[in-house]
Amino acid sequence: MFDEQLAGFKGDEQCIRVVGHRGARGIMPENTLLGFEWTIKMGVSALEFDVMITKDSVPVIVHNHHLNRDITRTPQGDWLNAPEPRISDLTYEQLSQFDVGGLNIFTEYGQRFPEQIFMSGQKVPQLADLLRLINRPEFRHVRLMLEIKSDPHVPDHRDRQAQTVEAIVNVVRAHNVQARTVLHSFDWEMLRMCQIEAPEMPTSFLSQLPEEEATAGSDPASAFDAYVGTLPSVPQAVADAGGYIWAPYFKDVTEHDVAHAKQLGLLISPWTVNDPHDMVRMIDLGVDAIVTDYPARLQREMIKKQVRWQRTEENTNAALTSA
Repeated sequence: MFDEQLAGFKGDEQCIRVVGHRGARGIMPENTLLGFEWTIKMGVSALEFDVMITKDSVPVIVHNHHLNRDITRTPQGDWLNAPEPRISDLTYEQLSQFDVGGLNIFTEYGQRFPEQIFMSGQKVPQLADLLRLINRPEFRHVRLMLEIKSDPHVPDHRDRQAQTVEAIVNVVRAHNVQARTVLHSFDWEMLRMCQIEAPEMPTSFLSQLPEEEATAGSDPASAFDAYVGTLPSVPQAVADAGGYIWAPYFKDVTEHDVAHAKQLGLLISPWTVNDPHDMVRMIDLGVDAIVTDYPARLQREMIKKQVRWQRTEENTNAALTSA
């Protein structure tokens, strides 16, 4: 079941999948159509990105529940000042007025990605925009790890969860990419809703232990906190909840957990792995896929370890053939 959707995230002894995080955030403006297209063209066939809905229920690709001032400029070209408007308070027309094509290098977040190019004219895309992109004939091999975001601070949180799932699933179905999409979230309650609303798509369960702090410029993974302390084993809990992929924060991954997850039939896709030493550790642990801001950096480490990121039978220019 779900063989087609999971194929892009399933590794083996000689293959680990490269998953572009927010496209390739280390070098391209994050969660932009420009960044996604560039990432695919460099040989990455799986994308991980974040989706939530606007005030008028349009699914959009953006990470934080509010516009991040470190990557957002006004129509006049000025960096956004506080207060940062919440996505749930903006219509898509209002949201589309902002430019998210560059980093403010004078901020802590901006200094995290010194190699990222600076562009102008990049708007927060609708989910539908990305789906049209991957439906181009040359991109029909691309798989999606679609992270559904919930906002616990909205007054009607439970209703908003259901509206978000429904709106996202409707757009995925409208573009007929269910067979290439995995639904992915820290909010395990929303994943249960996904399993009911969209049984034709597998679910991927994100986790992060609470002792790990949120990084600059990012909302914390608070949706998962409610489950910590009640779980004897995170992989077991994912399997019990009907998940097919376990997506842990890479610092939380142990050899024992990887072995346990594999025994349970889960795929393992740690995030967000950017340092070469951490990449090598994940490769040596034998995970199925690695989510990274630096796909080219990960590809180089895999070449050194003689590991492919595509199977030999797959028709892609990025395939690595053994000597």
